[in-house]
Parts: sequence; structure tokens; C-alpha cells
Amino acid sequence: MSLNDALTDVRGIRVGHARLSGEGALSGTTVVLAPEGGVVAAVDVRGGGPGTRETDALDPRNLVQRIDAVVLTGGSAFGLDSASGVMAWLEQQGRGVPAGREPGQVVPVVPAACVFDLGRGGDWRARPDASTGHAAVEAAARTEAGAPVEEGSVGAGTGAVVGGVKGGVGTASTVLRDGTTVAALVVANAAGSALDPDTGVLYGRHFFGTAPVPPPPDVHAAALDRLAEASDRNGAPTMNTTLAVVATDAGLTRSQAHKLAGTAHDGIARAVRPVHLLNDGDTVFALATGARPLDGHPLALNAVLAAGADVVTRAIVRAVLAAGSVRGRGGDFPSYTELYGDRSGDRYEGREGPGPAAGSGD
Repeated sequence: MSLNDALTDVRGIRVGHARLSGEGALSGTTVVLAPEGGVVAAVDVRGGGPGTRETDALDPRNLVQRIDAVVLTGGSAFGLDSASGVMAWLEQQGRGVPAGREPGQVVPVVPAACVFDLGRGGDWRARPDASTGHAAVEAAARTEAGAPVEEGSVGAGTGAVVGGVKGGVGTASTVLRDGTTVAALVVANAAGSALDPDTGVLYGRHFFGTAPVPPPPDVHAAALDRLAEASDRNGAPTMNTTLAVVATDAGLTRSQAHKLAGTAHDGIARAVRPVHLLNDGDTVFALATGARPLDGHPLALNAVLAAGADVVTRAIVRAVLAAGSVRGRGGDFPSYTELYGDRSGDRYEGREGPGPAAGSGD
């Protein structure tokens, strides 16, 4: 049974958020910090407009074997500068690829990916930088092992939007029959919609193990009117992107981790329609701590692959349900809760964990 239904249920993984302050700012950074010694990592990019950094280092053909952190950030390509702050923190800890003659002479490899949220708070130039990344990794390092993860409009999900509805950060986890943990953290910020226009049900709710109950027709009709009003005010949709980190304690090779990153994209496709468009930069990272040996059977990886997609779907649903409405000079982005009321009673149906997680205070 998973503990917090969160990425941090994979032992040793920590998560920290930081957001920009000040009027006109609606952006931030989320850091996934690996345990000492790093993790095997891979990446798979499916969107047509990705913004990434150091992803080539994760190619199984290349030198770097393990990494210490992954950065998810707002600010579009400008926000990738937040990874510099994470690199600086890791160097201070002596963590990275040994590259010099003296101890501590390391080069931290910090893969990063960004979402587009420029101007959603009203200030186009309000975007994460190295100080934001440094604050996020420090927040991660301060958390206890296995701490709950704050969800909703936090970190890289601060300015996230999914098809006109407010998006954000969500997380989920599961424990397989053999005791292996598989978990995901998602920044849901898609050009496509998470909402079935005919019923108001979130697409991903169909994969929670129980049939979702549609909102009353009058509530759904009012929600569509509200979304149309917001769309008229916001104008044409801009660039987007959904990001995910899928982690497991299974002992995966770099090639197996790459397969996990690829199949985890199926979890996005179940929860958002359409997906992987030219104005999305959908990117999934896969991390493996290796704490539990993978069964030697040739098909043993299948259970991990299937679970990876499942937890990504659930994490997207949780991100949308946890997000709060935003209305200001940068746009009008109603939350699912504003549109359909408090439907948290069925929010966690089908989950493996014991109950809703509290905020982490990152």
C-alpha cells in the first residue's frame, strides 16, 4: 500500500516547490531531488514544441550513468535558467559527475523541461531564474523522506492551464503485487482539454477503477457558459506542455527506464484530448532508484510500464482537482472546483493509498 499517493513514496525521492512573488507573477519551479548517489534516468519527448535542457545526457548511448535532480519549471525557455540554481546547490554538496583531479570537482547534470505560462499573471517578464531553482531544491532537501507533496497551483504548476481550466501539479503512486513502488508527479498544462465536453467528467476519471458520476446537467451547462466567457476574455490559446516524472524503486537499466518514459505518455493521452500537439512540449522523465531488483523474467517490466501510465493519468486528475481559479490581467482561468463545485468526495476513488495527502509545506 502506498503511503501518501505521491512521488515521494519511492524511497529517497524528495520534491520541492518555489514560486515567484510579486504582482503580475504566476510561475514557479519544481525540483525532484534524487537520493545520494543519484538515480538511473531517461526521457521521452512527444510534444511538438518542447523546451528542455540536458536531455541528451540521458540517452543510453551517452556517458552519464546517474543524475541527482530533475527540474520542471514555468517560464518557457527562459525558465530553464532555474536549473543553474539547482546545479549550484548540487555542486555545493559535492554531487555530480566527477570531472576534476580534486574531490568535489564535479559537474552536476540536471535535466530540465519547461511549460509555457508567460504572461498568465500579467507580467510577461515574470519568469523563474537560478534563484527560483535554488529555492526549490533547498525546499526539497529540507523535507523528510516520504513527505507528502503539495499539489495544485504550486511550483511549476503555478500558472498551468489545461484547455482553459486551471491546471497545476498532481501526484500519485501505487505498489505492485511484488512490492515495487511506481509513482508520478505531473505538471498539467495542456493545449488539449481534460474535460469531456458532453458530460463535464474529467477524462482521466474513467481510469480510477470506478465509473465516474457526471455532474448534474444544469451544473455542466453553467460550466460551459463560464468557460466560454473566459475563452472570450483570454483570446486565442497559446503554447502549453504537460511534464511528468515517473519514478520507481525497481532496478532498471537505462534502456528499460527509457521504455518506461515512453509508455508513461499513454497516461497523458488518457487524461487530455488532444495531446502531443505542435504547441505542446509534452515530456516525461523516468527515474529508477534500483532499491528493489527487477524480476529476471523477460516480461517482468510490463507491470512497471502499465503502472507508470496509470499513475500519470491519476496525477493529472489530481492536478486539475487541486488547482485554484485565477482571474486577473493575465487571463481568466476557472478551476474545476469553481465550475462543478466540491467533488472531492470521489477524488481519490480507485487509489492504492490510505487517503488524501496533506500539503507538504514546500
